[in-house]
Amino acid sequence: MREQFVYALLLTIKFFSRACYHFDISWIGDIPEDPWKNLRLVTFLNHTSLYEPLFVGWFPNHFLRRIARHGVMPVADKALRRPVMGYFFRMVANHVVPVTRRRDHAWEKLFEHLKPDSMVIIMPEGRMKRANGLDNKGNPMTVRGGIADIIEAIPSGRMLIALSAGLHHVQTPGQLIPRFFKTLRMRIENIELAQYRQTILERRGKEDFKRGVIQDLEQRRDMHCLIQTR
Repeated sequence: MREQFVYALLLTIKFFSRACYHFDISWIGDIPEDPWKNLRLVTFLNHTSLYEPLFVGWFPNHFLRRIARHGVMPVADKALRRPVMGYFFRMVANHVVPVTRRRDHAWEKLFEHLKPDSMVIIMPEGRMKRANGLDNKGNPMTVRGGIADIIEAIPSGRMLIALSAGLHHVQTPGQLIPRFFKTLRMRIENIELAQYRQTILERRGKEDFKRGVIQDLEQRRDMHCLIQTR
């Protein structure tokens, strides 16, 4: 029953998004014959707004069905405590796991949901970028190390890296009503997890693997996350 409800919700978001927004989304590098096959990890970088589910409007229905059936999504417990948005975020994937910035039992629960057919959807920066380019404490945006642990825990399959241009032109944190009929921009990479893991290990070694993943993802974000102008 939950799967059907999540899928229906995602289709509703897709219909709304396609009716109210335009998309400028394209692939980076070589595209596999079927870029949606065997996806095990979806990483959204440049997290700027709680309205990022609007990007669902571009993705194919079978990808949304996969989220509804096998999606595992860590979401900040702070966001889940919001009265309306919290309920919404609890229903955007089959398994929504509340997490904190600390490595506690919540992260252990996340790994308990990692099955052979699971697909993790994560925003590894862990908090939203404010209009000044910093987080809510005035610090530069960085990728959190938990993404490296997930990459190590998934033996094979593909990783989709979604590099958003940001949604401050639609909604900035604290703004209640979003702006309509804007263009949503994003660039996407499709990478073999085993190959990616081996590349980082060759560059940095096992002891520095986590830092290597963080630096690599931040470099990709800074190179490909376009500046949103409209």
